[in-house]
Amino acid sequence: MTLRIGFIVFFAFYSCSNTERNCKKFQTGSFEFSSISSSGDTLKTFFTRTNKIEVDYFNNKVDSSYVNWVSECECILKKVNPKNLAEEKSIQMKILSTSENQYVFEYSFVGDIENKNRGRAKKLSDLIITNK
Repeated sequence: MTLRIGFIVFFAFYSCSNTERNCKKFQTGSFEFSSISSSGDTLKTFFTRTNKIEVDYFNNKVDSSYVNWVSECECILKKVNPKNLAEEKSIQMKILSTSENQYVFEYSFVGDIENKNRGRAKKLSDLIITNK
């Protein structure tokens, strides 16, 4: 009886820790990210990402960041043209889990371990990159 309970506990913990992470699939493409504002409105950001650059589209504004993948599931984003001191800070983004067409991620300013946020991005399409 004790052995059976031990197996059940082991498999329960094992299944919880086996989160799918197919990060390569989400390194490039076009995506949608939704968040909730402090007033309760749903805000949508669309972005495209290649191996080297990410272009964000939010509230009729376009912004670009350099992308540096430090591992298969983690990258650093640095604004191409920061407009102030706050925008000069790089953002660390880590993919925590993936599913068929979306991923859950954690992000914060580089080095800020206390103020991490989470989000979910949905992949809309793959990018076709040609070297011409």
